[in-house]
Amino acid sequence: MNDAVSIAAAVREGKISAVEVTQAALAKIAARDRELNCFTAIIAEAALADASRIDGEVAQGNDPGVLAGVPFAAKNLYNIAGLTTLAGAKINAENPPAKEDATAVARLKQAGAVLVGAVNMDEYAYGFVTENSHYGATHNPHDLQRVAGGSSGGSAAAVAADLVPLTLGSDTNGSIRVPAAFCGIFGLKPTYGRLSQAGVALFSTSLDHVGHFARSVRDIATVFDILQGADDRDPVCTKRPPQLCLPQLNQDISGIKIAIADEYFARGAAPEALAALEQVAKALDVNEYVTIPESARARAAAFVITASEGANLHLDKLRSRPEDFDIATRDRFLAGALIPNQWYLQAQRFRRWYRDRLREIFKNVDIILAPTTPIAAPLIGQQTMILDGEELLVRPHLGLFTQPLSFIGLPVLSVPIVRPNSLPLGVQLIAAPYNEALILKVASVLEAKGVVSAPVV
Repeated sequence: MNDAVSIAAAVREGKISAVEVTQAALAKIAARDRELNCFTAIIAEAALADASRIDGEVAQGNDPGVLAGVPFAAKNLYNIAGLTTLAGAKINAENPPAKEDATAVARLKQAGAVLVGAVNMDEYAYGFVTENSHYGATHNPHDLQRVAGGSSGGSAAAVAADLVPLTLGSDTNGSIRVPAAFCGIFGLKPTYGRLSQAGVALFSTSLDHVGHFARSVRDIATVFDILQGADDRDPVCTKRPPQLCLPQLNQDISGIKIAIADEYFARGAAPEALAALEQVAKALDVNEYVTIPESARARAAAFVITASEGANLHLDKLRSRPEDFDIATRDRFLAGALIPNQWYLQAQRFRRWYRDRLREIFKNVDIILAPTTPIAAPLIGQQTMILDGEELLVRPHLGLFTQPLSFIGLPVLSVPIVRPNSLPLGVQLIAAPYNEALILKVASVLEAKGVVSAPVV
């Protein structure tokens, strides 16, 4: 009983208490997190108090919520009442504790989930590896010598290692999908603005997405349904009514048009990444291809926008306390601060053009398949890798296939491919905005066929 939905059902039925579930999660964290380094804060006392309250609701015959007693953790850029919001930064440790929970945290709690702590990340969410110079590297549960991915590495590793069944993350250029692929779990980046960002420390205001991790499609859909809904605290959050995805799982997908992204998305990937993509395509009987034009330029424009917006948020501290930044983060922000305005404006113009091209493609295709990462998880500290016979820097190129999709806010699910005795890899299921239900429906079929799964490691 490792999945969230089963745990909650057992708690509601009185087969196990929320306190017992929470105690078990805290014990697993105590036993394994020293080697994994997922958590930057554990709130055991508050978690046990919340669990006790849930047990009280069950005892009185009340429904404590869809996620009754399910332990979860949040990337440490989410506000958690009583904790200082670090966003992976040394500087932020000096800030006072948050006064209230981020909307996403609050909504999971309202559904009965029990928050057990905050998890590690790249500083200010600027990275793909979670090798944090202030709080240490998070290790991949599949191989402790390898990165967990980033920037939501603590979130992904905690789920993969079964410390908790659910975690919240964020995705700007691939920060949910990259660690989901490396750690062998499911990671959903919804449509931009679909979920509230209120109470989340932003990195790049026009690119940031709230999302989450789990080990099953059902858990991903359940959490997504809970997190949906307008939020007056977030002006970007959509006013669209929630579209429930859970009831649509395991349905017929014969009418869904699926294609494989070619050209840019077929170049620069290791053979095993392309083999994982082929495995999914074969299971879905897909042999149609689609070309997404100018994706390399989209990635370049995403770099410009990310660096410019990120630097703008931190200019004061870059001027007054440059020595307190992670060196790699600081240098990227400084470079972003020097980007000419006309480059930023041109990147935004191209962004509109690129969005229009995808709209045309999605008139004829419902789902696009692409690799999540070009390689499996690299070693911690690894600086370079070989792709297509060319030596490339590891960190910036791990988002090779995720950045062009974040750039225009598309919903994407990274699904973990079954690869016995091998490091995990992921495949992206991509759809037009607000079509998360289609993605999850297809993913549930792949899960039922045994092509994708997220075993505990």
